Amino acid sequence: MKICLYLNDWQCSSNKISTIVDILLRRSENQPNKKAYTFLKDGETEEVSLTYEELDQRARGIASHLQAWQGERALLLYPSGLEFITAFFGCLYSGVVAVPVYPPRPNQKLSRLLSIANDAQAKIALTTTSILTDIEKRWEEEAELAQLKLLATNTNEANPQEFVPQSVTPQSLAFLQYTSGSTGTPKGVMVTHGNIIHNQQLIHQAFGHSEQSIGVGWLPLFHDLGLIGHVLQPIYVGFLSILMPPVAFLMKPIRWLNAISKYRATTSGGPNFAYDLCVKKVQPEQLANLDLSSWDLAFNGAEPVRAETLEQFSKKFAQCGFNYSAFYPCYGMAETTLFATGGDKNHLPVIQGFKARGLEQNWVVESEISSSESRVFVGCGHSYTNTKVIIVNPESLTRCKKGQVGEIWVSGESIASGYWNRPEATRETFQAYLKDTSSGPFLRTGDLGFLQDGELFVTGRIKDTIVIDGRNHYPQDIEQTVEQSHPSIRPNYSAAFSIDIASEERLVVVAEVERSYSRTRQPLDLKKALASIRRAVSQHHDLQVHSVLLLKFGSILKTSSGKIKRHACRAAFLAKTLEVLEQ
Repeated sequence: MKICLYLNDWQCSSNKISTIVDILLRRSENQPNKKAYTFLKDGETEEVSLTYEELDQRARGIASHLQAWQGERALLLYPSGLEFITAFFGCLYSGVVAVPVYPPRPNQKLSRLLSIANDAQAKIALTTTSILTDIEKRWEEEAELAQLKLLATNTNEANPQEFVPQSVTPQSLAFLQYTSGSTGTPKGVMVTHGNIIHNQQLIHQAFGHSEQSIGVGWLPLFHDLGLIGHVLQPIYVGFLSILMPPVAFLMKPIRWLNAISKYRATTSGGPNFAYDLCVKKVQPEQLANLDLSSWDLAFNGAEPVRAETLEQFSKKFAQCGFNYSAFYPCYGMAETTLFATGGDKNHLPVIQGFKARGLEQNWVVESEISSSESRVFVGCGHSYTNTKVIIVNPESLTRCKKGQVGEIWVSGESIASGYWNRPEATRETFQAYLKDTSSGPFLRTGDLGFLQDGELFVTGRIKDTIVIDGRNHYPQDIEQTVEQSHPSIRPNYSAAFSIDIASEERLVVVAEVERSYSRTRQPLDLKKALASIRRAVSQHHDLQVHSVLLLKFGSILKTSSGKIKRHACRAAFLAKTLEVLEQ
Protein backbone atom coordinates (compact mmCIF):
# COMPACT_ATOMS: atom_id res chain seq x y z
CA MET A 1 0.00 0.00 0.00
CA LYS A 2 1.42 3.37 -0.99
CA ILE A 3 0.12 6.39 0.85
CA CYS A 4 0.19 10.02 -0.18
CA LEU A 5 -0.65 12.80 2.26
CA TYR A 6 -0.54 15.65 -0.26
CA LEU A 7 1.38 17.79 2.22
CA ASN A 8 5.11 17.45 1.64
CA ASP A 9 7.15 16.15 -1.27
CA TRP A 10 8.88 13.60 0.92
CA GLN A 11 5.57 12.07 1.89
CA CYS A 12 4.79 11.09 -1.71
CA SER A 13 8.28 10.17 -2.82
CA SER A 14 8.66 6.64 -1.52
CA ASN A 15 6.84 3.34 -1.59
CA LYS A 16 8.46 2.61 1.77
CA ILE A 17 6.01 4.88 3.58
CA SER A 18 3.32 2.34 4.39
CA THR A 19 2.89 2.53 8.19
CA ILE A 20 2.54 5.17 10.89
CA VAL A 21 6.06 4.18 12.00
CA ASP A 22 7.43 5.21 8.60
CA ILE A 23 5.67 8.55 8.91
CA LEU A 24 7.09 9.29 12.38
CA LEU A 25 10.60 8.33 11.20
CA ARG A 26 10.34 10.72 8.27
CA ARG A 27 8.95 13.51 10.42
CA SER A 28 11.79 13.10 12.96
CA GLU A 29 14.27 13.40 10.07
CA ASN A 30 12.63 16.28 8.22
CA GLN A 31 10.84 18.19 11.03
CA PRO A 32 12.87 17.24 14.14
CA ASN A 33 12.08 20.35 16.19
CA LYS A 34 8.40 20.67 15.38
CA LYS A 35 6.10 20.04 18.35
CA ALA A 36 3.96 16.94 18.09
CA TYR A 37 2.16 17.04 21.47
CA THR A 38 1.71 19.36 24.44
CA PHE A 39 0.27 17.96 27.67
CA LEU A 40 -1.73 20.04 30.16
CA LYS A 41 -1.30 18.15 33.43
CA ASP A 42 -4.37 19.63 35.12
CA GLY A 43 -6.14 20.74 31.97
CA GLU A 44 -4.59 24.19 32.34
CA THR A 45 -0.83 24.10 33.01
CA GLU A 46 1.64 23.04 30.32
CA GLU A 47 3.63 20.19 31.86
CA VAL A 48 5.71 19.02 28.91
CA SER A 49 5.83 18.93 25.12
CA LEU A 50 7.31 16.43 22.66
CA THR A 51 8.89 17.19 19.31
CA TYR A 52 8.99 14.59 16.54
CA GLU A 53 12.68 13.95 17.23
CA GLU A 54 12.11 13.56 20.98
CA LEU A 55 9.23 11.16 20.38
CA ASP A 56 11.36 9.13 17.97
CA GLN A 57 14.29 8.96 20.41
CA ARG A 58 12.13 7.96 23.38
CA ALA A 59 10.30 5.35 21.32
CA ARG A 60 13.66 3.90 20.22
CA GLY A 61 14.84 3.79 23.82
CA ILE A 62 11.75 1.90 24.97
CA ALA A 63 11.93 -0.38 21.94
CA SER A 64 15.51 -1.30 22.84
CA HIS A 65 14.14 -2.92 26.02
CA LEU A 66 11.41 -4.76 24.12
CA GLN A 67 13.43 -6.53 21.42
CA ALA A 68 13.27 -9.89 23.20
CA TRP A 69 9.45 -9.73 23.15
CA GLN A 70 8.93 -9.07 19.45
CA GLY A 71 5.52 -10.48 18.43
CA GLU A 72 4.32 -10.73 22.05
CA ARG A 73 1.58 -8.61 23.65
CA ALA A 74 2.40 -5.83 26.13
CA LEU A 75 -0.14 -4.20 28.45
CA LEU A 76 0.17 -0.41 28.51
CA LEU A 77 -0.72 0.70 32.04
CA TYR A 78 -0.59 4.48 31.82
CA PRO A 79 -2.83 7.42 32.58
CA SER A 80 -3.53 9.62 29.55
CA GLY A 81 -0.33 11.49 28.79
CA LEU A 82 2.93 11.57 26.89
CA GLU A 83 4.35 8.49 28.67
CA PHE A 84 1.57 6.45 27.10
CA ILE A 85 2.34 7.85 23.64
CA THR A 86 6.08 7.09 23.83
CA ALA A 87 5.37 3.55 25.06
CA PHE A 88 2.83 2.98 22.29
CA PHE A 89 5.31 4.01 19.61
CA GLY A 90 8.02 1.99 21.38
CA CYS A 91 5.84 -1.07 20.88
CA LEU A 92 5.22 -0.21 17.21
CA TYR A 93 8.98 0.26 16.66
CA SER A 94 9.88 -3.07 18.25
CA GLY A 95 7.14 -5.21 16.72
CA VAL A 96 5.54 -5.79 20.14
CA VAL A 97 1.71 -5.74 20.04
CA ALA A 98 0.46 -2.93 22.29
CA VAL A 99 -2.59 -3.58 24.50
CA PRO A 100 -3.81 -0.22 25.87
CA VAL A 101 -5.55 -0.53 29.24
CA TYR A 102 -6.11 1.86 32.11
CA PRO A 103 -4.13 1.40 35.35
CA PRO A 104 -6.37 0.20 38.16
CA ARG A 105 -7.34 2.74 40.79
CA PRO A 106 -6.60 2.02 44.47
CA ASN A 107 -9.09 -0.52 45.86
CA GLN A 108 -10.50 -1.13 42.38
CA LYS A 109 -11.10 -4.76 41.45
CA LEU A 110 -8.62 -6.18 38.95
CA SER A 111 -11.20 -8.37 37.19
CA ARG A 112 -11.25 -6.42 33.88
CA LEU A 113 -7.46 -6.12 33.82
CA LEU A 114 -7.11 -9.84 34.57
CA SER A 115 -9.59 -10.69 31.85
CA ILE A 116 -7.69 -8.63 29.26
CA ALA A 117 -4.26 -9.90 30.36
CA ASN A 118 -5.41 -13.51 30.10
CA ASP A 119 -7.23 -13.05 26.82
CA ALA A 120 -4.30 -11.22 25.20
CA GLN A 121 -1.80 -13.76 26.62
CA ALA A 122 0.36 -10.78 27.57
CA LYS A 123 3.97 -11.41 28.62
CA ILE A 124 4.93 -7.90 29.72
CA ALA A 125 3.31 -4.80 31.21
CA LEU A 126 4.71 -1.31 30.62
CA THR A 127 4.04 1.52 33.05
CA THR A 128 5.61 4.40 34.97
CA THR A 129 7.69 4.16 38.16
CA SER A 130 4.94 5.73 40.29
CA ILE A 131 2.26 3.33 39.06
CA LEU A 132 4.64 0.38 39.30
CA THR A 133 5.21 1.18 43.00
CA ASP A 134 1.46 1.37 43.61
CA ILE A 135 0.54 -1.90 41.92
CA GLU A 136 3.57 -4.15 42.52
CA LYS A 137 2.22 -5.72 45.71
CA ARG A 138 -1.29 -6.18 44.29
CA TRP A 139 0.32 -7.66 41.18
CA GLU A 140 2.11 -10.34 43.21
CA GLU A 141 -1.15 -11.36 44.91
CA GLU A 142 -2.71 -12.33 41.56
CA ALA A 143 -1.16 -15.49 40.14
CA GLU A 144 -1.93 -14.62 36.51
CA LEU A 145 -0.49 -11.12 36.80
CA ALA A 146 2.57 -12.21 38.77
CA GLN A 147 3.80 -14.02 35.66
CA LEU A 148 3.97 -10.75 33.69
CA LYS A 149 7.19 -8.77 33.70
CA LEU A 150 6.62 -5.18 34.86
CA LEU A 151 8.75 -2.54 33.19
CA ALA A 152 8.82 1.19 33.96
CA THR A 153 9.57 3.15 30.80
CA ASN A 154 10.35 6.56 32.31
CA THR A 155 13.66 5.66 33.99
CA ASN A 156 15.87 7.08 31.20
CA GLU A 157 18.07 3.99 31.28
CA ALA A 158 17.54 3.10 27.62
CA ASN A 159 19.97 3.93 24.84
CA PRO A 160 18.13 4.91 21.64
CA GLN A 161 21.24 4.16 19.59
CA GLU A 162 21.00 0.48 20.50
CA PHE A 163 17.81 0.03 18.52
CA VAL A 164 16.87 0.04 14.86
CA PRO A 165 13.09 -0.01 14.16
CA GLN A 166 11.81 -3.39 13.04
CA SER A 167 10.43 -3.91 9.56
CA VAL A 168 6.63 -4.02 9.57
CA THR A 169 4.12 -4.37 6.75
CA PRO A 170 0.52 -3.17 6.38
CA GLN A 171 -0.54 -6.71 7.36
CA SER A 172 1.45 -6.63 10.63
CA LEU A 173 -0.60 -6.51 13.84
CA ALA A 174 -0.11 -3.11 15.50
CA PHE A 175 -2.24 -3.28 18.66
CA LEU A 176 -5.25 -4.88 20.33
CA GLN A 177 -8.09 -2.46 21.08
CA TYR A 178 -10.26 -4.05 23.75
CA THR A 179 -13.93 -3.25 23.41
CA SER A 180 -15.62 -1.51 26.32
CA GLY A 181 -17.87 -4.47 27.03
CA SER A 182 -21.20 -2.60 27.11
CA THR A 183 -23.02 -5.72 25.86
CA GLY A 184 -20.67 -8.52 26.87
CA THR A 185 -17.13 -9.63 27.71
CA PRO A 186 -14.41 -7.32 26.31
CA LYS A 187 -12.82 -8.65 23.12
CA GLY A 188 -9.47 -7.69 21.62
CA VAL A 189 -9.93 -6.09 18.19
CA MET A 190 -6.86 -6.85 16.04
CA VAL A 191 -5.84 -3.58 14.37
CA THR A 192 -3.13 -3.82 11.69
CA HIS A 193 -0.76 -1.16 10.42
CA GLY A 194 -2.76 -1.16 7.18
CA ASN A 195 -5.99 -0.54 9.11
CA ILE A 196 -4.39 2.44 10.85
CA ILE A 197 -3.17 4.06 7.64
CA HIS A 198 -6.45 3.56 5.79
CA ASN A 199 -8.48 4.99 8.67
CA GLN A 200 -6.10 7.92 8.97
CA GLN A 201 -6.69 8.63 5.27
CA LEU A 202 -10.47 8.59 5.85
CA ILE A 203 -10.28 10.95 8.84
CA HIS A 204 -7.87 13.25 6.99
CA GLN A 205 -10.21 13.43 4.00
CA ALA A 206 -13.44 13.80 5.99
CA PHE A 207 -12.13 16.29 8.58
CA GLY A 208 -10.15 18.36 6.07
CA HIS A 209 -7.05 18.50 8.27
CA SER A 210 -3.77 20.17 7.30
CA GLU A 211 -0.45 20.89 9.01
CA GLN A 212 -2.02 24.18 10.16
CA SER A 213 -4.76 22.32 12.08
CA ILE A 214 -4.57 22.25 15.88
CA GLY A 215 -6.29 19.58 17.98
CA VAL A 216 -7.38 19.63 21.61
CA GLY A 217 -8.27 16.33 23.28
CA TRP A 218 -9.33 15.12 26.72
CA LEU A 219 -10.51 11.66 25.65
CA PRO A 220 -8.79 8.64 27.25
CA LEU A 221 -5.85 7.58 25.10
CA PHE A 222 -6.40 3.89 25.81
CA HIS A 223 -9.71 4.10 23.91
CA ASP A 224 -9.93 4.22 20.12
CA LEU A 225 -11.38 7.73 19.93
CA GLY A 226 -8.49 9.24 21.88
CA LEU A 227 -5.76 7.05 20.40
CA ILE A 228 -6.71 7.17 16.71
CA GLY A 229 -8.08 10.72 16.74
CA HIS A 230 -5.74 12.61 19.06
CA VAL A 231 -2.49 10.61 18.92
CA LEU A 232 -2.19 9.07 15.45
CA GLN A 233 -4.07 11.58 13.23
CA PRO A 234 -1.79 14.47 14.32
CA ILE A 235 1.31 12.39 13.45
CA TYR A 236 -0.22 11.33 10.14
CA VAL A 237 -1.06 14.87 9.03
CA GLY A 238 1.64 16.73 10.95
CA PHE A 239 -0.27 19.07 13.25
CA LEU A 240 0.00 19.88 16.96
CA SER A 241 -2.15 17.98 19.47
CA ILE A 242 -2.93 19.54 22.87
CA LEU A 243 -3.88 16.89 25.43
CA MET A 244 -5.27 16.87 28.96
CA PRO A 245 -6.36 14.14 31.42
CA PRO A 246 -10.02 13.06 31.09
CA VAL A 247 -10.63 13.79 34.78
CA ALA A 248 -9.53 17.42 34.27
CA PHE A 249 -12.39 17.89 31.81
CA LEU A 250 -14.93 15.93 33.84
CA MET A 251 -14.20 17.97 36.98
CA LYS A 252 -14.26 21.34 35.18
CA PRO A 253 -15.61 21.18 31.60
CA ILE A 254 -14.59 24.82 31.06
CA ARG A 255 -10.96 23.62 30.88
CA TRP A 256 -11.69 21.92 27.55
CA LEU A 257 -13.19 25.07 26.08
CA ASN A 258 -10.47 27.28 27.56
CA ALA A 259 -7.81 25.14 25.89
CA ILE A 260 -9.59 25.42 22.53
CA SER A 261 -9.74 29.18 23.03
CA LYS A 262 -6.13 29.61 24.22
CA TYR A 263 -4.45 27.45 21.56
CA ARG A 264 -6.82 28.49 18.74
CA ALA A 265 -7.76 24.87 18.15
CA THR A 266 -9.53 23.92 14.94
CA THR A 267 -10.54 20.32 15.79
CA SER A 268 -11.91 18.83 18.99
CA GLY A 269 -14.88 16.84 20.17
CA GLY A 270 -16.19 13.85 22.07
CA PRO A 271 -19.33 11.89 22.83
CA ASN A 272 -22.66 13.71 23.09
CA PHE A 273 -22.51 13.82 26.90
CA ALA A 274 -19.43 16.09 26.74
CA TYR A 275 -21.43 18.85 25.07
CA ASP A 276 -24.30 18.30 27.52
CA LEU A 277 -21.85 18.66 30.42
CA CYS A 278 -20.61 22.00 29.08
CA VAL A 279 -24.17 23.28 28.70
CA LYS A 280 -24.94 22.30 32.27
CA LYS A 281 -21.72 23.11 34.12
CA VAL A 282 -20.14 26.12 32.42
CA GLN A 283 -21.30 29.26 34.22
CA PRO A 284 -22.37 32.49 32.45
CA GLU A 285 -19.48 34.47 33.97
CA GLN A 286 -17.00 31.99 32.44
CA LEU A 287 -18.05 32.90 28.91
CA ALA A 288 -16.60 36.41 28.88
CA ASN A 289 -13.02 35.48 27.98
CA LEU A 290 -13.87 32.47 25.81
CA ASP A 291 -13.18 32.65 22.06
CA LEU A 292 -14.31 29.55 20.16
CA SER A 293 -14.25 31.12 16.70
CA SER A 294 -11.25 29.01 15.57
CA TRP A 295 -13.13 25.75 16.27
CA ASP A 296 -14.31 24.68 12.81
CA LEU A 297 -14.84 20.95 13.41
CA ALA A 298 -16.60 19.78 16.59
CA PHE A 299 -16.97 16.05 16.12
CA ASN A 300 -19.68 14.19 18.01
CA GLY A 301 -19.65 10.40 18.07
CA ALA A 302 -19.33 7.21 20.17
CA GLU A 303 -22.93 7.45 21.44
CA PRO A 304 -26.27 8.70 20.06
CA VAL A 305 -26.05 12.29 18.84
CA ARG A 306 -29.00 14.37 20.07
CA ALA A 307 -30.35 17.29 18.06
CA GLU A 308 -31.32 19.18 21.20
CA THR A 309 -27.73 18.92 22.47
CA LEU A 310 -26.41 20.55 19.30
CA GLU A 311 -29.01 23.30 19.59
CA GLN A 312 -28.43 23.99 23.29
CA PHE A 313 -24.63 24.01 23.00
CA SER A 314 -24.56 26.31 19.98
CA LYS A 315 -27.11 28.65 21.58
CA LYS A 316 -25.11 28.93 24.80
CA PHE A 317 -21.70 29.42 23.17
CA ALA A 318 -22.68 31.48 20.12
CA GLN A 319 -21.65 34.62 22.00
CA CYS A 320 -18.16 33.05 22.28
CA GLY A 321 -17.85 32.70 18.53
CA PHE A 322 -18.94 29.06 18.25
CA ASN A 323 -20.61 28.35 14.92
CA TYR A 324 -23.34 25.68 14.73
CA SER A 325 -21.97 24.63 11.34
CA ALA A 326 -18.83 23.34 13.09
CA PHE A 327 -20.76 20.35 14.46
CA TYR A 328 -19.68 17.12 12.80
CA PRO A 329 -21.71 14.00 13.76
CA CYS A 330 -19.91 10.78 12.85
CA TYR A 331 -20.11 7.02 13.35
CA GLY A 332 -17.58 4.29 13.95
CA MET A 333 -16.22 1.74 16.42
CA ALA A 334 -13.11 -0.18 17.38
CA GLU A 335 -13.92 -2.86 14.80
CA THR A 336 -13.68 -0.23 12.01
CA THR A 337 -10.40 1.03 13.60
CA LEU A 338 -12.39 4.18 14.41
CA PHE A 339 -14.04 6.23 11.65
CA ALA A 340 -16.73 4.67 9.43
CA THR A 341 -19.01 7.53 8.31
CA GLY A 342 -19.15 11.29 8.62
CA GLY A 343 -20.73 14.26 6.92
CA ASP A 344 -19.42 16.97 4.65
CA LYS A 345 -17.38 19.39 6.74
CA ASN A 346 -18.83 22.49 5.10
CA HIS A 347 -22.47 21.39 5.47
CA LEU A 348 -24.82 21.68 8.43
CA PRO A 349 -25.70 18.53 10.40
CA VAL A 350 -28.59 16.60 8.85
CA ILE A 351 -31.58 16.51 11.24
CA GLN A 352 -34.78 14.77 10.28
CA GLY A 353 -38.01 13.60 11.91
CA PHE A 354 -39.47 10.11 11.34
CA LYS A 355 -42.77 8.64 12.48
CA ALA A 356 -42.31 6.74 15.73
CA ARG A 357 -45.02 4.19 14.90
CA GLY A 358 -43.30 3.30 11.65
CA LEU A 359 -39.94 2.80 13.34
CA GLU A 360 -41.59 0.46 15.83
CA GLN A 361 -42.26 -1.82 12.85
CA ASN A 362 -38.83 -1.13 11.24
CA TRP A 363 -40.29 1.19 8.59
CA VAL A 364 -38.90 4.64 7.83
CA VAL A 365 -41.51 7.37 7.22
CA GLU A 366 -40.45 11.01 7.25
CA SER A 367 -42.44 13.46 9.35
CA GLU A 368 -42.20 16.99 10.68
CA ILE A 369 -39.58 17.42 13.39
CA SER A 370 -42.07 19.38 15.49
CA SER A 371 -44.68 16.59 15.43
CA SER A 372 -45.39 14.87 18.74
CA GLU A 373 -45.51 11.58 16.83
CA SER A 374 -41.96 12.02 15.49
CA ARG A 375 -38.62 10.75 16.58
CA VAL A 376 -35.83 13.13 15.67
CA PHE A 377 -32.52 11.77 14.40
CA VAL A 378 -29.19 13.37 13.61
CA GLY A 379 -27.53 11.90 10.53
CA CYS A 380 -24.04 10.42 10.86
CA GLY A 381 -22.91 11.20 7.34
CA HIS A 382 -21.76 8.82 4.63
CA SER A 383 -18.84 6.52 3.89
CA TYR A 384 -15.63 7.70 2.23
CA THR A 385 -13.25 6.30 -0.41
CA ASN A 386 -13.67 2.52 -0.75
CA THR A 387 -15.57 2.02 2.51
CA LYS A 388 -19.06 0.61 1.93
CA VAL A 389 -22.11 0.76 4.23
CA ILE A 390 -25.27 -1.27 3.65
CA ILE A 391 -28.42 -2.03 5.67
CA VAL A 392 -29.26 -5.72 6.12
CA ASN A 393 -32.13 -7.69 7.64
CA PRO A 394 -30.32 -9.35 10.58
CA GLU A 395 -32.50 -12.47 10.38
CA SER A 396 -32.73 -13.18 6.65
CA LEU A 397 -29.24 -11.74 5.95
CA THR A 398 -30.57 -10.05 2.81
CA ARG A 399 -30.25 -6.39 1.95
CA CYS A 400 -33.09 -4.22 3.24
CA LYS A 401 -35.34 -2.38 0.86
CA LYS A 402 -35.30 1.40 0.82
CA GLY A 403 -37.20 2.74 3.81
CA GLN A 404 -36.46 -0.20 6.13
CA VAL A 405 -34.50 -0.32 9.37
CA GLY A 406 -31.89 -3.07 9.56
CA GLU A 407 -28.43 -3.93 10.80
CA ILE A 408 -25.55 -1.71 9.65
CA TRP A 409 -22.88 -3.69 7.76
CA VAL A 410 -19.54 -2.15 6.75
CA SER A 411 -16.69 -3.24 4.47
CA GLY A 412 -13.37 -1.64 3.56
CA GLU A 413 -9.68 -1.55 4.41
CA SER A 414 -10.30 0.00 7.84
CA ILE A 415 -12.12 -3.12 9.04
CA ALA A 416 -9.92 -4.87 11.60
CA SER A 417 -8.77 -8.43 10.98
CA GLY A 418 -10.91 -9.90 13.75
CA TYR A 419 -10.99 -10.60 17.48
CA TRP A 420 -7.84 -11.88 19.10
CA ASN A 421 -7.91 -15.64 19.68
CA ARG A 422 -11.68 -15.85 19.00
CA PRO A 423 -12.12 -17.51 15.60
CA GLU A 424 -15.86 -18.18 15.99
CA ALA A 425 -16.68 -14.62 17.06
CA THR A 426 -14.46 -13.35 14.23
CA ARG A 427 -16.40 -15.40 11.66
CA GLU A 428 -19.75 -14.23 13.02
CA THR A 429 -18.84 -10.54 13.18
CA PHE A 430 -16.15 -9.86 10.57
CA GLN A 431 -16.94 -12.40 7.86
CA ALA A 432 -20.62 -11.85 7.07
CA TYR A 433 -21.98 -12.45 3.55
CA LEU A 434 -25.34 -11.56 2.03
CA LYS A 435 -27.35 -14.75 1.75
CA ASP A 436 -28.93 -14.04 -1.65
CA THR A 437 -25.95 -12.54 -3.51
CA SER A 438 -22.98 -13.94 -1.51
CA SER A 439 -21.51 -10.42 -1.44
CA GLY A 440 -18.96 -9.84 1.28
CA PRO A 441 -17.20 -10.06 3.59
CA PHE A 442 -18.81 -7.39 5.75
CA LEU A 443 -18.49 -6.38 9.39
CA ARG A 444 -21.74 -6.87 11.30
CA THR A 445 -21.78 -3.83 13.58
CA GLY A 446 -24.63 -4.97 15.82
CA ASP A 447 -26.16 -1.51 15.34
CA LEU A 448 -29.54 -0.80 13.78
CA GLY A 449 -30.10 2.02 11.34
CA PHE A 450 -31.17 3.09 7.88
CA LEU A 451 -29.95 5.08 4.89
CA GLN A 452 -31.92 8.08 3.67
CA ASP A 453 -30.63 9.94 0.61
CA GLY A 454 -27.18 8.50 1.28
CA GLU A 455 -27.15 9.66 4.92
CA LEU A 456 -26.71 7.05 7.68
CA PHE A 457 -29.09 7.28 10.64
CA VAL A 458 -28.30 5.05 13.64
CA THR A 459 -31.30 3.97 15.71
CA GLY A 460 -29.77 1.72 18.38
CA ARG A 461 -28.13 -1.58 19.30
CA ILE A 462 -29.78 -4.87 18.27
CA LYS A 463 -29.09 -6.45 21.67
CA ASP A 464 -30.59 -3.48 23.50
CA THR A 465 -33.82 -3.20 21.52
CA ILE A 466 -36.89 -3.66 23.72
CA VAL A 467 -39.76 -5.54 22.05
CA ILE A 468 -43.11 -5.21 23.82
CA ASP A 469 -46.43 -6.16 22.20
CA GLY A 470 -44.67 -6.61 18.85
CA ARG A 471 -43.32 -3.07 18.79
CA ASN A 472 -39.65 -2.07 18.86
CA HIS A 473 -38.52 0.49 21.41
CA TYR A 474 -34.99 1.88 21.62
CA PRO A 475 -33.74 2.22 25.20
CA GLN A 476 -31.91 5.50 24.59
CA ASP A 477 -35.23 7.14 23.63
CA ILE A 478 -36.92 5.93 26.80
CA GLU A 479 -33.89 7.00 28.84
CA GLN A 480 -34.01 10.49 27.37
CA THR A 481 -37.69 10.76 28.32
CA VAL A 482 -36.86 9.56 31.85
CA GLU A 483 -34.05 12.07 32.28
CA GLN A 484 -36.28 14.96 31.20
CA SER A 485 -39.20 13.96 33.40
CA HIS A 486 -37.93 15.33 36.74
CA PRO A 487 -35.01 17.56 37.89
CA SER A 488 -33.79 14.91 40.34
CA ILE A 489 -32.79 12.52 37.52
CA ARG A 490 -29.13 12.71 36.51
CA PRO A 491 -28.68 13.15 32.71
CA ASN A 492 -26.92 10.29 30.88
CA TYR A 493 -27.19 8.00 33.91
CA SER A 494 -30.27 5.85 33.33
CA ALA A 495 -30.97 2.45 31.78
CA ALA A 496 -34.10 0.97 30.24
CA PHE A 497 -34.44 -2.77 29.64
CA SER A 498 -37.05 -5.49 29.64
CA ILE A 499 -37.55 -8.59 31.78
CA ASP A 500 -39.72 -11.63 31.24
CA ILE A 501 -42.72 -12.00 33.56
CA ALA A 502 -45.18 -14.82 32.90
CA SER A 503 -43.91 -15.09 29.30
CA GLU A 504 -44.45 -11.38 28.67
CA GLU A 505 -41.80 -8.67 28.27
CA ARG A 506 -42.14 -5.88 30.82
CA LEU A 507 -40.27 -2.56 30.97
CA VAL A 508 -37.89 -1.69 33.80
CA VAL A 509 -36.22 1.69 34.28
CA VAL A 510 -33.32 2.44 36.62
CA ALA A 511 -32.05 6.00 37.00
CA GLU A 512 -29.39 7.73 39.06
CA VAL A 513 -30.47 10.60 41.25
CA GLU A 514 -28.56 13.91 41.29
CA ARG A 515 -26.10 14.28 44.18
CA SER A 516 -28.21 16.84 46.08
CA TYR A 517 -31.25 14.54 46.08
CA SER A 518 -29.12 11.50 46.80
CA ARG A 519 -27.58 13.10 49.89
CA THR A 520 -30.73 14.48 51.43
CA ARG A 521 -32.92 11.53 50.39
CA GLN A 522 -36.01 13.70 50.22
CA PRO A 523 -38.71 10.98 50.10
CA LEU A 524 -41.48 13.26 48.87
CA ASP A 525 -39.42 14.50 45.90
CA LEU A 526 -38.28 10.97 45.04
CA LYS A 527 -41.85 9.70 45.05
CA LYS A 528 -42.80 12.59 42.77
CA ALA A 529 -39.93 11.62 40.49
CA LEU A 530 -41.20 8.03 40.28
CA ALA A 531 -44.65 9.23 39.31
CA SER A 532 -43.20 11.68 36.76
CA ILE A 533 -41.19 8.91 35.12
CA ARG A 534 -44.20 6.61 34.78
CA ARG A 535 -46.36 9.42 33.41
CA ALA A 536 -43.73 10.62 30.90
CA VAL A 537 -42.96 7.13 29.55
CA SER A 538 -46.67 6.42 29.18
CA GLN A 539 -47.32 9.69 27.35
CA HIS A 540 -44.32 9.62 25.00
CA HIS A 541 -43.98 5.89 24.31
CA ASP A 542 -47.39 4.43 25.10
CA LEU A 543 -45.71 2.02 27.53
CA GLN A 544 -46.48 1.02 31.08
CA VAL A 545 -43.40 0.78 33.30
CA HIS A 546 -43.34 -2.40 35.38
CA SER A 547 -40.62 -1.19 37.79
CA VAL A 548 -38.83 2.13 38.36
CA LEU A 549 -35.76 2.28 40.60
CA LEU A 550 -33.99 5.47 41.66
CA LEU A 551 -30.33 4.77 42.35
CA LYS A 552 -27.68 6.30 44.55
CA PHE A 553 -25.47 8.93 42.88
CA GLY A 554 -22.46 7.34 41.15
CA SER A 555 -23.74 3.76 41.38
CA ILE A 556 -25.12 2.92 37.92
CA LEU A 557 -23.04 0.42 35.96
CA LYS A 558 -20.96 1.92 33.13
CA THR A 559 -18.10 0.81 30.92
CA SER A 560 -14.64 2.35 31.20
CA SER A 561 -15.55 4.58 28.24
CA GLY A 562 -18.68 5.89 29.97
CA LYS A 563 -21.38 3.85 28.20
CA ILE A 564 -24.31 2.49 30.22
CA LYS A 565 -24.05 -1.28 30.71
CA ARG A 566 -27.72 -2.07 30.20
CA HIS A 567 -27.26 -5.84 30.32
CA ALA A 568 -25.28 -5.59 33.56
CA CYS A 569 -27.94 -3.28 35.00
CA ARG A 570 -30.58 -5.86 34.08
CA ALA A 571 -28.58 -8.63 35.77
CA ALA A 572 -28.09 -6.48 38.88
CA PHE A 573 -31.82 -5.70 38.96
CA LEU A 574 -32.68 -9.39 38.86
CA ALA A 575 -30.03 -10.15 41.50
CA LYS A 576 -31.28 -7.23 43.64
CA THR A 577 -27.77 -5.76 43.97
CA LEU A 578 -28.49 -2.21 42.75
CA GLU A 579 -28.01 0.63 45.27
CA VAL A 580 -31.63 1.75 45.48
CA LEU A 581 -32.87 4.96 47.10
CA GLU A 582 -36.53 4.61 46.13
CA GLN A 583 -38.60 2.23 43.97
